[in-house]
Amino acid sequence: MMGDGRIQLGVDRVLTDPSLLAGKRIGLVTNFTGVTGNLELSSRALLRAGVPIVALFSPEHGLRGTAQAGMSEASGDDEETGLPVVDTYRKSESDLDAAIAEHDLDVLVCDLQDIGARYYTYYATMLTCQRAAARAGVPFVVLDRPNPLGGTVVDGPGIRAGFESFIGPLSIPIRHGLTMGELARVGARLDSGAGIDVPQPTVIEMTGWERAMTWADTGLAWVPPSPNMPTPDTALAFVGTGPLEGTNLSEGRGTTRPFEIFGAPWLTADFADRLNAAGLPGVTFRTAWFTPTFSKHAGEVCCGAQLYVTDASRYPGLRVGIEILAAARESSQFAWLTPSHEEVGDRPPFIDLVWGSIDLRTLIDAGKTSALLEQLGEAATLRERDIELLSYQGKGQW
Repeated sequence: MMGDGRIQLGVDRVLTDPSLLAGKRIGLVTNFTGVTGNLELSSRALLRAGVPIVALFSPEHGLRGTAQAGMSEASGDDEETGLPVVDTYRKSESDLDAAIAEHDLDVLVCDLQDIGARYYTYYATMLTCQRAAARAGVPFVVLDRPNPLGGTVVDGPGIRAGFESFIGPLSIPIRHGLTMGELARVGARLDSGAGIDVPQPTVIEMTGWERAMTWADTGLAWVPPSPNMPTPDTALAFVGTGPLEGTNLSEGRGTTRPFEIFGAPWLTADFADRLNAAGLPGVTFRTAWFTPTFSKHAGEVCCGAQLYVTDASRYPGLRVGIEILAAARESSQFAWLTPSHEEVGDRPPFIDLVWGSIDLRTLIDAGKTSALLEQLGEAATLRERDIELLSYQGKGQW
């Protein structure tokens, strides 16, 4: 279903009133998720409206979305618009600074669709571009979009010092409840508090969006934000099953239901029964066999489970992830993935970067899941931090 008029995206507001986006030479941070309510690429629609875009900046997965996780498309020219494309993924500060200077930008604008989980990289790309704009003295603008998981539920701990990364640049809950515009505001506030001079961005807010809305309530069509995020259900499941990426469990990449199907060649058919026995609200599991076509255990028959969210309002995402890991850890063949020293240097194991501390790994290993469940209450404390931003429906704090 395409936009039905209930929500006007930030980009659609600019198309209605191009004066909202002032500038003579504009760079647009975007990709295939940057579309209008009627599914036209934002870059093309804005150019047609007379917005002087001179360069496109693309994130992980590339401008067109052909690249898998951890990869991007090469810089070049965009076939749709003819504009030069700057690949920002894993680029250094000096690379981004040089790109802004090369294209002589006087405004940098972001239009990307996030999924609502801290360990997704699009908002990290936005923050690195926001810092680059600040270094260049260029205003930064966000064309806001809905958080697919809504804006009222938060879940999971923050990040401890030393565990910041590109999959966790801000110490916010894993399910953070923020839009991209709000994330940019929080990022600027925290950067400034850390001594990094980042002005508050301009956010072209949506109209008609309410914090309690999930994606189904928006009336907007779902554009898969990455190759393994095919549906809004995937995004909700990903809150809990995303940490499986840091283990030798298949998280379902190479299947038609990534992050909803998971398992390994050494799990047994009673795995789903063990998860159901935990009595988690809003979710149920069935035994599933599958053969991934790529990624972990490609070509091997795996046994595990498929996750079904039966009540999104009660779905305890991070608790689901903890129960899955605790059950899998009972097998002697379970392992945390630890990249080689050459790949990560002195960085912590990937799972620690996902969780934001060593606690998930060490407490699961010690069989102390109750201590992990207590950490989930930290989200409420984080929400009470003095992080000021102008939010929707007159909310003055996050």
